[in-house]
Amino acid sequence: MPRKKKVETKKTNKKVVETKTEEKKVEEKKVETKKISREELIERAKKLAEGVEEKKIDLKEKLLEGRKKVTLVPIEDYVKYSACMGTKIIMPGMRQYVYKRRADGIAVINTNLIDAKLKEAAEFLSKYNPDQFIVVCKRDVGWKAAELFGNLTGARVFIKKYPAGIITNISLPNFFEPDMVFICDPWMDKNALNDAVTMKKKVLALVDTNNYVFGIDKLVPCNNKNNKSVGLMLYILAREYLKAKGIQKELPPLEEWTGEKVQ
Repeated sequence: MPRKKKVETKKTNKKVVETKTEEKKVEEKKVETKKISREELIERAKKLAEGVEEKKIDLKEKLLEGRKKVTLVPIEDYVKYSACMGTKIIMPGMRQYVYKRRADGIAVINTNLIDAKLKEAAEFLSKYNPDQFIVVCKRDVGWKAAELFGNLTGARVFIKKYPAGIITNISLPNFFEPDMVFICDPWMDKNALNDAVTMKKKVLALVDTNNYVFGIDKLVPCNNKNNKSVGLMLYILAREYLKAKGIQKELPPLEEWTGEKVQ
């Protein structure tokens, strides 16, 4: 074989060896990279696990805080006094307050939401003096409680029948212009609600699952067709109103508001 060809062959073999060496180095780097990535992945997984554990602890603490949260009455009382029992009809505006349906189709209102909305209602009510709002309750199950509410707070109360035009017709001798109207049932007290909307007055209402919420500024989701439930709602609102206004009056026992003693 000529010398020139031998030299070329050696060069070619050398290049092949160098190429293989380079490929080996690249493979080693890849392996090393894979090892590093895996270690980093394991480390990240550990940190993620720690983060999940911390979130679990935070969630547990929040749940415990929720249990410790002070309610206006024991949550069980909303069940005991049938305040959470709605109707078989659920209007769109009330769907958010419904916890579930019973087997018979009756909607069950979320007791935590009843308490939360009662707190809001109490705060809303406390912004008005007794001569700045009226209470309307046409449904007979709430007559006794409404009268007690009026006697304690000093607010004007209309039970049985709401006088037509009393807040809209200025020519009437008994005309009265309140800043807010408190109704116990948007359907039964619809005349008072319509007058309040017409006169652009604020409205507070006890609202059941089958009620529309149009025109109502502040509502308490509850059973507004039962003496125990309505009595409990008005008892709580009267109690909180007296506290907020610093009115020193003795609050009658709850059974007087509900018309019966509940065990």
